[in-house]
Amino acid sequence: MNYFCSRYELKCNECGKRFGNQPLSACPDCLAPLEVAYDLEAARGVFTRENIKNGPANIWRYAALLPIPDGFQPDLPVGFTPLVHAKNLGKRIGASNLYVKNDAVCFPTLSFKDRVVSVALANAQKFGFEVVGCSSTGNLANAVAAQSARLGIKACVLVPAELEPAKILNTQVYGARLVRIDGNYDHVNRLCSQIADEYNWGFVNVNLRPYYAEGSKTVGYEIAEQLGWRLPDNVVVPMAGGSLIRKIRKAFNELIYLGLVEEKPVRFFGAQATGCSPISVAVKEGTDDIQPQKPNTIARSLAIGNPADGPAAAKMIRESNGWAEDVSDVEIVAGMQELAETEGIFTETAGGVTTAVTARLYAHGRISPDELTVSVITGNGLKTTDPLTGRYEEERAVRPRLADFDAYLRELDGTAEPELATAGDVHAH
Repeated sequence: MNYFCSRYELKCNECGKRFGNQPLSACPDCLAPLEVAYDLEAARGVFTRENIKNGPANIWRYAALLPIPDGFQPDLPVGFTPLVHAKNLGKRIGASNLYVKNDAVCFPTLSFKDRVVSVALANAQKFGFEVVGCSSTGNLANAVAAQSARLGIKACVLVPAELEPAKILNTQVYGARLVRIDGNYDHVNRLCSQIADEYNWGFVNVNLRPYYAEGSKTVGYEIAEQLGWRLPDNVVVPMAGGSLIRKIRKAFNELIYLGLVEEKPVRFFGAQATGCSPISVAVKEGTDDIQPQKPNTIARSLAIGNPADGPAAAKMIRESNGWAEDVSDVEIVAGMQELAETEGIFTETAGGVTTAVTARLYAHGRISPDELTVSVITGNGLKTTDPLTGRYEEERAVRPRLADFDAYLRELDGTAEPELATAGDVHAH
């Protein structure tokens, strides 16, 4: 398939200076983050509902507004994950029009990070990097390792030493070099910035960050398309670095500009863990000034104490008349359980944060029950089973007899005394 991509280049958010295309994340003059800017007029006749519909069932159906280098032929079917009408969860938390965007099943490594990495690595190849890497709290490491293996690129990922074992294993299995760093994510990220300069490696969330971040837009495109080319009233998004929530808004604005959806005010709500909530605190205090925090939460995938897009995210949330909330570790685990029990979606701790925050927003009246609301779930629970350890009892075995099974059910229902015999006694009679 031939992919049309609009002309694009890097542009400074603050001073407006343009930099063409190069591995650069911040403006050398004013130090503001760089964004990818497109020739939207050139995309007007190409980025259409019909063309998108006829495209592949993955993020590359939106290639016209992604920074894809000339000649790159994407073939990894990333994204286009389900948008689930969460009727059961809605009943429990008082929401009649709630949807869950389920990136817990995103291909290939079960998190939305697969989206951003696929776009970043396309550009890494264009810039000629022989080694790619990232600083990561887990999901990004998994995605970089897997996709680098497929593309035949060497990968080196750096993670905090205390990262969940499952996420470490899910990186190592793809053959990537994994380096555990004695510190938190912010320590790791600073080191990666130094390595990128010294070794001339392509770090997806450092010197390739502007291109990487654009992959997040596909979450917004998919939400609008899956809702029948309309925008929701509200979106609840987990926040670590703060990029995802901003890029969903960028996607909506592009769709409005090109006439694919009707313009409407969408409110954005950020979700964080109380043990690492610098953006949430800023929103509540009515400021863009982010005060770095030392992370202390089970939601390690959100544990970025000094978020790169924090100021811009806080400003955007307030401009949308949205809000930000943060929840405790206890609430996070409860959110994981609630989403699994009601909708059959097993999410990691970040999804527990989003679910718990969503419930609180309804409870506090910040979102009305009948408003069309999308809660964004970004990763799979199989990656972070540790928080659930000890939450469920290991039930005793039952002898393979109908009478014993019946007695066991009555025992569970509290209508019978416990049967003393166990399965090990099956041959005793």
